[in-house]
Amino acid sequence: MSKARLPPRWFIRAAWQVHRGIYRTSGRGLSQPRGDRYGMLRLTVTGRRTGEPRSVILGYFEDGPNLVTLAMNGWGAPEPAWWLNLLANPDADAILTDGQRPVRGRAAEGEERQRLWARWQEIDKNLDEYAARRPRTTAVVVLEPR
Repeated sequence: MSKARLPPRWFIRAAWQVHRGIYRTSGRGLSQPRGDRYGMLRLTVTGRRTGEPRSVILGYFEDGPNLVTLAMNGWGAPEPAWWLNLLANPDADAILTDGQRPVRGRAAEGEERQRLWARWQEIDKNLDEYAARRPRTTAVVVLEPR
């Protein structure tokens, strides 16, 4: 039995909505990564079906000039919509506390994925237990400057 506990799915979804609402109304809610804490960024992608901009707030850390996040959908089974949109249209915009950055997203593979996953493990000690709840491998997403 897993020791790592997650809140119920309804709570996770509600927290996302509240976080987005705080950002929309006040412009607050983003942060920079510090030490063994991830930061929060706002990523705007193009909808794969609508062509409309879609925004989400994600945890991230910096790896040189790149931003690194996880396509984990609150550790639920489905792939997050923003990730499916990014796969269809890799160019996106990341908003950080210091401004906007145009980025191109891709999945890390091989040694790079292992290295970046290990960094996430330093940030979140329960990462492997959470990831084991998903039926597929969680993508480590690299947002490169464009």
